[in-house]
Amino acid sequence: MIRLGHPRQSWQVSKQEADLCRPQHTPCKVHFGAKPKSLTVDLHRAAVLVVDMQNDFCSPGGWLDYIGVDVQPLQKPVSPLNHILPELRATGVPVIWVNWGNRGDRLNLSPSVLHVYNPTGDGKGIGDQLPANGSKVLEKDSWGCAIIQGLDTHEADIFVDKYRMSGFWDTPLDSILRGLAVQTLFFAGVNVDQCVMATLQDANFLGYDCILLEDCSATSSPSFCTEATLYNIQQCYGFVTSSDEVHKGISQTKAREMGIQYGSWCCSC
Repeated sequence: MIRLGHPRQSWQVSKQEADLCRPQHTPCKVHFGAKPKSLTVDLHRAAVLVVDMQNDFCSPGGWLDYIGVDVQPLQKPVSPLNHILPELRATGVPVIWVNWGNRGDRLNLSPSVLHVYNPTGDGKGIGDQLPANGSKVLEKDSWGCAIIQGLDTHEADIFVDKYRMSGFWDTPLDSILRGLAVQTLFFAGVNVDQCVMATLQDANFLGYDCILLEDCSATSSPSFCTEATLYNIQQCYGFVTSSDEVHKGISQTKAREMGIQYGSWCCSC
């Protein structure tokens, strides 16, 4: 017998038989503080989505920098992400990078989408080359679509190209998450009031439990945009916490259930 599919919900098959029973699920419960109430989450049914931490948005020389936006605030998530992502990976939580990565011909983009990124029609928008480095704005495989320097990825991470502010629209993201048997999503990235929020809203509409990692998110928008986003997430779409709270929850679970050195803990995953 061999297994088909992701280990979380694979079948066993041979020439004579197909065993459709999925592997037994052992929860990995972690409790941590959040708003508007504390949470208990099964990390074996969770994933983390990191949205748009790419050069065109966050790096000097990228598209936002070219049009005069201060990109320094968008570097804020780097340190907390580099701290929490290895911890989540160690428990078997998939890390999914969801970045703009458009087709070169832009055939799947409507005029309304293109207008957002070139509102006057005579600037540099989606697919146009930036004068300084020749990178094509938000185009797949360009420098502008690459993860920013200093943010650590792993060979087991998953990468999804998106074509709208929401990472779910016209992408395989939902199918990937269902294939991983994911129920709960942590959200991080930029801009928290735009692409992060749009992706989180669609996740909520699709039935996922949604948790924003506030310190792992940022925006170049005015502060009142962040305030409204945090209010609306807590009011309508899910919960807000910090990477420190999740870290404390993981540490407490390790100490309570495993009783071994933290660096080797894997939550029975």
